[in-house]
Amino acid sequence: MERKTLGKVLVSCICFLALIYALASMDRSNRLHRDDTATMAPQSDQTSRSNHPSAPQKIMYLTFDDGPSKHTQEVLDILDQYQIKATFFVTGADEASFDLLKQIHNRGHALGIHTYSHSYETIYSSIDGYFQDVEKVEHLIYEKTGITTHILRFPGGSSNTISRKYQAGIMSELAAECEKRGYAYYDWNAENGDGDPAVSADALYETAIKTIKGKDEVMMLMHDGAGNGNTVQALDRILQELMAQGWEFRIIEESDDMPIFHHTIAN
Repeated sequence: MERKTLGKVLVSCICFLALIYALASMDRSNRLHRDDTATMAPQSDQTSRSNHPSAPQKIMYLTFDDGPSKHTQEVLDILDQYQIKATFFVTGADEASFDLLKQIHNRGHALGIHTYSHSYETIYSSIDGYFQDVEKVEHLIYEKTGITTHILRFPGGSSNTISRKYQAGIMSELAAECEKRGYAYYDWNAENGDGDPAVSADALYETAIKTIKGKDEVMMLMHDGAGNGNTVQALDRILQELMAQGWEFRIIEESDDMPIFHHTIAN
């Protein structure tokens, strides 16, 4: 074979081998890319979920003041029907109902302090008078449930002005003293209006729904005291509407993550 012909054959062979190698390299690169994509896809999805965690749009803290009383059992039963948990700020007003404290705790609700006497004159005449009353109901809760609680609500709320009658500036002092002693107090930003026990069940429903309008985080004030029979009558209807609106129900917890619900102190 002539040298020129042999050279052409060799060049053709080299070009052919180079083409085969290039095609093989491209195929390997494509396969690696597909493998990398398959491996990274779940991690990418996880990162996306972490950056955009699903969070409830509406959070509701249902609270009941002034119990336990003859109405507390009914309130607990209605809450159970809807598998909703609430927070009960309790007093020592009805000794016959003290055993309900254990039921409240055992059913997964939270217990808070609302003072033992609920007497404005007793609790708002002095710092010592207030905390003596607080400690009395705190001991009652422990006796009946075996737990201690450091959440409380001032009778009348931190914004009450009736306390001026007994001591000027005491609400400001009590708010500061609560923090020093490790208590957290909670007011509210919605209510059903049952502070007046004469208000009808229909009116309680309307007030509850009206006062949550436009809010995404609500601390709802209600009462389960001896005079709050209409609250029981309105509760089922209120809960049905809240659930239909998509609220998530939570209890108050002793946690730094709890939102703050404080009124403007007026005394």
